[in-house]
Amino acid sequence: MRRSTFVLIAVIGMLALVIDFWPRLHLPTGESGGRLVETKLGLDLQGGLKVEYRVNPAGGKTPSLADLEVVRGIMERRVNGTGVAEPLVVTSGDDRIVVELPGITDTASIRALVGQTGRLEFVPIPTGQTPPSQGTTINLANYTVLFSGDQLDSATVGTDKNGGRAVNFNLKPEGSKLFADWTGKHINEYFAIVLDSTVISAPVIQGAITGSQVQITRDTSIGGFPQAEAKQLVDVLRFGALPFPVEELSSDTIAPTLGQEFFHKSIFAGGIAVALVLLFMLIHYRLPGAVAGTALVYYSLVLFALFRLVPVTLTLAGIAGFVLSVGMAVDANILIFERSKEELRLGKSLPQAIEAGFSRAWNSILDSNVSSLITASILYFFGSSVIQGFALVLILGVLVSMFSAITVTRTILRLVVAQPWARKARLYGVTDAEFVVRPTGRAARRGITPGV
Repeated sequence: MRRSTFVLIAVIGMLALVIDFWPRLHLPTGESGGRLVETKLGLDLQGGLKVEYRVNPAGGKTPSLADLEVVRGIMERRVNGTGVAEPLVVTSGDDRIVVELPGITDTASIRALVGQTGRLEFVPIPTGQTPPSQGTTINLANYTVLFSGDQLDSATVGTDKNGGRAVNFNLKPEGSKLFADWTGKHINEYFAIVLDSTVISAPVIQGAITGSQVQITRDTSIGGFPQAEAKQLVDVLRFGALPFPVEELSSDTIAPTLGQEFFHKSIFAGGIAVALVLLFMLIHYRLPGAVAGTALVYYSLVLFALFRLVPVTLTLAGIAGFVLSVGMAVDANILIFERSKEELRLGKSLPQAIEAGFSRAWNSILDSNVSSLITASILYFFGSSVIQGFALVLILGVLVSMFSAITVTRTILRLVVAQPWARKARLYGVTDAEFVVRPTGRAARRGITPGV
């Protein structure tokens, strides 16, 4: 059993080292190339963009909390479509939405994607009226809208007949029928595709369009749509229009250099905290303290590997949760070592005292860690986004610390105390008199002296 435990510890440790330090490691996810295993940093450590929006009334209706959640969901899906790592889109109050985008560089396109209402309109141009040019803004009150973007079924980036980049989308049956009927009766007339009152395209009808697929094109002399613009338009069309207009209230761009400065200071502070803990354990508990330090290094490697696997987005609050979990891991060792010293003073042999220390401290350790897990779980499920990051790191830290303190430290100590050089009182912080094995229980009553 002990050998299998040692093998398990060694295998987990080697896997953690590979995950922590192997360059360009990918996990199979069913997608091409798999997912890159990397350390994800939050906005406060990596830099990026934070924007706050207000959801305004429309059509005489004030958005409810349920409407606010709908707007938040559409914004989140739009941002996720861009591939931004770990975006955060949350509601705030009864009319605000906060968007945090770590590590982005093209802030203008992201803000345009998130902030636009995204309402698509198919607008016939009256006979004899000059068709509006691309990019102009029109007043939809002066036109009769044939149908809106709610009749869209899907949208993709494609190419037109001349090889230029275009946007293709499919209409639902009702929209397809309306479009086929109108185009069949209005040959050589114009209609405009309008997004948020801005004309995207105003083609002439050359024949009845009876299929469900419609294509938006641009000037093929410049290759059609720019790639970024085509992708942005597709994302807006795919995830639908916002049911209420949004207004940008504030934005805060955190430079990557500032985020890196926060990161380095946080790592430095965390390193000092861990070093002081190790120093205390070494001075006060001697050899068991050194074993606990080894287990603590093991704990840190495994926990960091979990952060990269899940993945967990590390923020300043998350680093605070990690440092707190280190303290909790050491707290378990303190309970064990103090109990072991008491058992040594009662006259038990070294191996017996170590085993008794672990077994008798287990209930206190379990109660303490379960209480921490319950508290952290409440914070995770009911707290704000920043608190959730802290709670997730704390939950993982508590779980790994229990494995580290009980299994890893115990296994290493069993190997160490079996060595002749390790059986010295000064290595355990007790006197030579306290280190002498004395008879206990029935042996004491019978006057039997146990062997060393």
